[in-house]
Amino acid sequence: MNLALKMVLAFIFIALSTFARADAEILRPFILASKVVGALDGVTETTRTALVSNGFEVVGTYRPYSNAVILIVTNEELKKNAASSEYGGFGAAQRVALTKVGNEVQVSFTNPVYMANAYRMKDQQEGVKAKLVAALGNVESFGAKGMTAEDARSYHYMIGMEYFTDPSILATYKTHEEAVAAVESGLSQGKFGVKQVFRVDVPGSNETLFGVALKGGSDSKAQDDKFIMSEIDFRDLKSTAHLPYEILVSKSTVLALYARFRIAINFPDLAMMGSHSFVNIMSTPEAIRKALKATVTGAPE
Repeated sequence: MNLALKMVLAFIFIALSTFARADAEILRPFILASKVVGALDGVTETTRTALVSNGFEVVGTYRPYSNAVILIVTNEELKKNAASSEYGGFGAAQRVALTKVGNEVQVSFTNPVYMANAYRMKDQQEGVKAKLVAALGNVESFGAKGMTAEDARSYHYMIGMEYFTDPSILATYKTHEEAVAAVESGLSQGKFGVKQVFRVDVPGSNETLFGVALKGGSDSKAQDDKFIMSEIDFRDLKSTAHLPYEILVSKSTVLALYARFRIAINFPDLAMMGSHSFVNIMSTPEAIRKALKATVTGAPE
């Protein structure tokens, strides 16, 4: 094969690859289900009923601040997919947020397909998405310019920062049961500003997922959910469903996604510097890691 033909074939290959990439579906982290005029508590209960009627179990409720409620849900499809994926427990639940903005309540939820790829899960979770859409609606996806499934599976914010496969190891125990007991004990005490919101056991995987509320005083606001969201969730459509943070017990090891991944995967377009940027929460990743580690071990680092 002569050089000219090789160059032509190479050009065709690159062009076809580019077109294929351009045609790939763009995924975004959140889906706006509806905007409802009404009281937050009333819309919350209507939403809860719709979720249960469509086969979801509401495993936890979190009110991170006065104008927001988050319902954490799971179902058999989510747990089955979690069991068949490495560290799949991180994706064993989805989050449904209700945020009062003006006289409207924004009802939104994490995009199961986006999360399945961000967490490198076996199944794309289109069925879970369809059930959430049937229960709640689907106005638009939002939260970022978006990325393809391929890009989400290999995502990190920038060179040198963590991937999904770089979680923080918080503690290791002799058995799964001992690890779960230690986490539950630490969360029940709440000494380090970390308390339990929900728990999901993943059948067949020896994994248990905990959702946690993060509270910080004036000297530890870097780990505080309300402070963090005030810096990063500033657009008209609210990304409240980013919360709550998670701890995963995988076999006998206690893990958490490092915040430079866990926050960035839901806010991938957030600027590095300037107002409402990562520089304003620069100390947050280590503050969260230390608070979670202290909670599950019983002692500060």
